[in-house]
Amino acid sequence: MTIINCDMGEGFGLYRIGDDEGLMPLIDVANVACGFHASDFNHMRRTVQLAKANGVKVGAHPSLPDLQGFGRREMKIGREELVNCMIYQIGALKGFLQAEGIELNHIKPHGSLYGMAARMEDVAHAVADVADIFRVPLYGMAGTLHESIYTARRHVFVSEFYADLDYNDQGGLIITREHAATDPQAAAAACLRAMREGVVRSVGGVDVPVRADAICVHSDTPNAVQVAQAVRSAVKSAA
Repeated sequence: MTIINCDMGEGFGLYRIGDDEGLMPLIDVANVACGFHASDFNHMRRTVQLAKANGVKVGAHPSLPDLQGFGRREMKIGREELVNCMIYQIGALKGFLQAEGIELNHIKPHGSLYGMAARMEDVAHAVADVADIFRVPLYGMAGTLHESIYTARRHVFVSEFYADLDYNDQGGLIITREHAATDPQAAAAACLRAMREGVVRSVGGVDVPVRADAICVHSDTPNAVQVAQAVRSAVKSAA
């Protein structure tokens, strides 16, 4: 059965982004921000506790070191430095997981790091280097370097489909600095088509191939709870 995952815990200090409490009962897996694009020690601990209370598995959502840009600006970083950057973030989250008696479920790079790993070999190998250490599955996009390099490196690969992002005509994600509200029923219909037919309609009107082992909803999408509710109903109907 396709799982629903959500990028979460993206507040900072007194600021909160997204309705994590409303989303948590609707998802199976939480991708928890690790402090470099969002979150801090209090938000990480609270998000892990909230996931535990709802029986939701927790994965690490490491980013480029870009708090100001929410991890959605590309940066030029060498492989070794990028590996260290991710170890630092995931290690912090693992401490909070250990405090709550929870195992790390997976790793899913965030934002521009995710996009760079899809098309840049050194970045994809850096992600795989980190997975060599933590020994958990990697989330990514089918048909990209995520799949080819992660699987060649013998890591478990989970292919994602995005309920609240558009796809370009080449099958890539269109990642914006801020997410607009998404029509919940249109998102649910796209998810059903991705699961049943393995395609999604691009912004240019082209059907591009996708694979939906997991469906992602972003907590910073303005109507994320409504989108997650519609997607959950769609996934159940397809089971």
